[in-house]
Amino acid sequence: MTKSIFTNGKIYTLDSNLPLVEAVVAENGRIIDLGNHSDMVLQWGRDDAEIIDLQGRTVTPGLIDSHLHLSGVAFNLLDLNLTGVKSKSEMLRKIEDRAETVPPGTWLVGMGWDENLFTEGTIPTIAELDYVAPHCPIYLKRICTHAFLVNSKALEMSGYHPSVEVPVGGTVVIDPVSKKPNGLLLESASKLVTKNIPDKSYEELKSGLRNAMNFAISKGLTSVHTNDPAYLGGLDQTYRLYDELLNQEQVGLRSNLLIDYPFLKQLKEREMHAGFGNERLQIGAIKIFADGAFGRRTALLSEPYQDDPSQFGDAMLSQEALYEIVKKARDFSMPIAVHTIGDQALENVLDILDQFPSVSFRDRIIHTSLVRPDLVQRLADRSRIADIQPRFVVGDYPWVRERVGEVREQYLYAWKTLLNGGVLCAGGSDAPVEPVDPLLGIHAAVTRRAPGQTHEGWNANEKLSMLEAIKLFTIGGAYATNEEHIKGTISRGKLADMTVYSKNLMTLENPDELLTTEIEMTIINGEIKYQ
Repeated sequence: MTKSIFTNGKIYTLDSNLPLVEAVVAENGRIIDLGNHSDMVLQWGRDDAEIIDLQGRTVTPGLIDSHLHLSGVAFNLLDLNLTGVKSKSEMLRKIEDRAETVPPGTWLVGMGWDENLFTEGTIPTIAELDYVAPHCPIYLKRICTHAFLVNSKALEMSGYHPSVEVPVGGTVVIDPVSKKPNGLLLESASKLVTKNIPDKSYEELKSGLRNAMNFAISKGLTSVHTNDPAYLGGLDQTYRLYDELLNQEQVGLRSNLLIDYPFLKQLKEREMHAGFGNERLQIGAIKIFADGAFGRRTALLSEPYQDDPSQFGDAMLSQEALYEIVKKARDFSMPIAVHTIGDQALENVLDILDQFPSVSFRDRIIHTSLVRPDLVQRLADRSRIADIQPRFVVGDYPWVRERVGEVREQYLYAWKTLLNGGVLCAGGSDAPVEPVDPLLGIHAAVTRRAPGQTHEGWNANEKLSMLEAIKLFTIGGAYATNEEHIKGTISRGKLADMTVYSKNLMTLENPDELLTTEIEMTIINGEIKYQ
């Protein structure tokens, strides 16, 4: 690989030894030197060096998304994408349009609907779904992936009957008048239907994943931490897909694979462990769900929901089952990555983690949406990291205030509190739940409001500075996978991963300028992978 000199830029290294430079020299995928333009060109600009003029543009370390589902992004490119739909009628129209292209008896699959965005109507009824697609079974995931819509054809083809055994933790919602399913399935009840949906072919999955990777790279991402085996046909097929795309085709997007706990035994049999792989593709932590989400009141709270005092939420696992899973992971020296949205779920997870010694990779607490001061202290441990999704503020406000009430709102998405409390934090999107675009995540962290809104921000004292927000998606992402020695800053010896912007993020007068900032270049391993 030739030597490359990226020069004439405003390069924010996030390395306190040399915070701002004009030029970076990369060779064999690593940064070998950095400094001012004349010194770098004089020292390294011999015949074999390629000089890339950044034309004064701003550069940061390569952006990292610490938690998403690249498979979900791929499916959004392959299936019916209902993200951002603004009304019931628009949703039904999109379903009807797609249904016209689907042969009778063939599944119509989609995702992304969110009734909180509707300016008209509520969740479509099963009768309405039947009307727009009478000939094909429908399965539509909500944006949060904790609720699902099906039509009568889907239930019929799945062999549903009133006395069917619903998987533990799931609910088939029944209409109070007709005493029949209303089309809404919650949590694990979806398994009644999903086991009947044919898998996509290997080539379809690979094509979708390739497109998703290139899309992520076009948004400035150089690394992602992605959770996919449950959606890509298991551990072996997931690893094979990523291996072919990243190690053989060299698409470029570095990927750390979170592995769902049912695959732990298989992981052990394959002698794959946290850190297994290389700098392009690596096995990460064991993924577990401790609770659900605020939308359907399944996030587990220590006190009842403000807008439904009969509800505390749902534990996805008993404490005994959670303990056993963590024990099995620890017996294999594996870190865990636990979905915890409610404060009681967080407390439950910390109670169990405290019973085990840490391992060489950090445990990840994913989402950490509602905290309490006593839990912040317990999270402030160098062997733990809070994996936060700033865009949840955009997706969940204002309705989430009704769920938790005024008192608890001060501890909702309390990122400043976490950072000030000494908690390591990484930033992700949870795409396709929220958009892949990390600039939208940074905007949400800095403003705590949706694009187009002008108020001071929801729970405004938890807003982050631009530097803090960028660190979530760089240094924080590196810490989440214990890769801070090779990622997260632009430093000698580290991977030559950088993101180049059309505007200077550090000097924007108004953070809304982030919304019109373009990604000019994504550099991975010293190569321009997007321009």
